[in-house]
Amino acid sequence: MTTRYSTTEWNNKKIILGESEVDPEKPVNLLIGFHGAGSTPENILVLGNRLTLQNTLMVFPEGPVNAGDGIWSWWEDGPQQKETVESFVTYTSQIIDSAHQHYSNIKGTLRTCLWGFSQGGAASLTYTLLGTRSLFKVASICGFLPEFSGPIIEKNEPLDILGIFGSNDEIVPSFLADHALEEMKSHGHQVESKETTQSHEINSENLQDLCDFFNS
Repeated sequence: MTTRYSTTEWNNKKIILGESEVDPEKPVNLLIGFHGAGSTPENILVLGNRLTLQNTLMVFPEGPVNAGDGIWSWWEDGPQQKETVESFVTYTSQIIDSAHQHYSNIKGTLRTCLWGFSQGGAASLTYTLLGTRSLFKVASICGFLPEFSGPIIEKNEPLDILGIFGSNDEIVPSFLADHALEEMKSHGHQVESKETTQSHEINSENLQDLCDFFNS
């Protein structure tokens, strides 16, 4: 199935859309992909392009925090992390709203899903805890949880969450990734946790796990 990519702007930020034919008679997944820290939406798009997904529209937003030299992050590390995480949550709600407005011509059910790598995986998990918009499924690869002070938003229905992390990850230690997924479980979500021997990367096995997860 051919995916067509285009670039647009929502709220003065670059957004890359990946669109293929969908059947509006069936639920359509709106899959938002978060790039890593100090990166670009093009970097996560390259990986998203390798996913074989059913009835799915993809959105790759640019992070709101300027890391310099044309690269972006979702929040700042260090003493400003808590405040910038709050800004990230607001920003992501705006992205979700803009995406639903953009695809308002689709008559069927549009289900918001999140996935990401590294800080992008952390972004997926963080929004699941703090965000107010309805979600369907969430996946994190080599993700973690940052410091935040906002209240946890208890979801009416527990979400299905896939978390993949590596025992040889030199950037995000496995205990941090595992802790993040345990935190998701503690708030009632259905978590599939998968520890591998990988380093800080996304490999072909991860991509297949993502396909199986979002297509099920």
